[in-house]
Amino acid sequence: MSVSKTRGMLIAIMLIMVFSLAGFSFAVSAETETETESDSGRTEKIPVKVLILPKFEVGELSGDFSGEAQFYFEHYLDGAEEYEIPYTSEGCSLYIKDGVAMCLIGMGKVRAALNTAAVLSDSRFDFSDAYILSTGCAGSAVETSVMGDVFVITAAVDYDLGHHADSREMEDDSSPTWFHDSSYDSSAVVELNPQLMDRVYSLVEDLSLKTTEQTRNFMAHSYKGAEWAVRDPKVQRGTTVTADNYWKGQYGHENAKLIVQTYQCPDPYATTEMEDVAVCQAVKHMGLLDRLIILRDSVNMDGFMSGATPESLWDPEYENIGLTDENSVEAADIFETAMENNFVVGSTIIDAILQGDF
Repeated sequence: MSVSKTRGMLIAIMLIMVFSLAGFSFAVSAETETETESDSGRTEKIPVKVLILPKFEVGELSGDFSGEAQFYFEHYLDGAEEYEIPYTSEGCSLYIKDGVAMCLIGMGKVRAALNTAAVLSDSRFDFSDAYILSTGCAGSAVETSVMGDVFVITAAVDYDLGHHADSREMEDDSSPTWFHDSSYDSSAVVELNPQLMDRVYSLVEDLSLKTTEQTRNFMAHSYKGAEWAVRDPKVQRGTTVTADNYWKGQYGHENAKLIVQTYQCPDPYATTEMEDVAVCQAVKHMGLLDRLIILRDSVNMDGFMSGATPESLWDPEYENIGLTDENSVEAADIFETAMENNFVVGSTIIDAILQGDF
């Protein structure tokens, strides 16, 4: 073979090697560039310091009559980013601003639990260091509360787990109509972090709360001569009883007391509502129970007031008036004032969290 031919073949081989190496280099470079772009373009999880979980709002989130969310929204979340949460009920958006988030999780145990779990499991948000504030209105126990009280809840129990009887079928129709079934115990009661509850209560126990003159007169008329009924509202500790139905009356009251005593809760029966034991279970499932705080304000009592009867309150043949109406025979005009009391307590806790005091 001639020298010129040999030289030509060597040049060709070298060119092939150069182009091959260039192609390899380009591929590696492109792959690295893609990874870098992926890394730099990856969305960081949005950190949340406080997650507020009211259950419903009356009307709009801002500017009208306040339900459970409005005072919190106006103070912390005006102008917040809104995120739709997949697999939740209508209206269950998450609002986030400056580390504070809020979601209306809906009424009832099933809806509240499912929506809470959906929010906490959304991969866009980092709740690992968040405190969770479940907040809302409630009925409260006759003889130990007045409308307008706010309760730091230390345990939640399920009113429905166990066995319920109709008083008309009881041998002694004055006995409680709930019967304990220990097979439900693991689901029926949740105690909150006692150290956190002590810290929260010490922070808010001396806050001044409001009432209205109409509410004070209403309580005096409903519970004639009872000194407990006309005191100023205050912050208390207590256990909440969660039911799937809206109940009132002496039998329900005695059942609630018995349920709380049976489960040996750290504080007495205080409020009745429809969500919190389920919220507790959802939060517990996500590993965040130690950071859960529950506030409930009293907007009505667990007994019938001013001559109300089950029929007059709930039978559709009667003209029924809701708790937010100042002519209500359940709540007088306390509803919005109680919401404001709740916010006074809740905002004190939230501000302390944001300042790093927890």
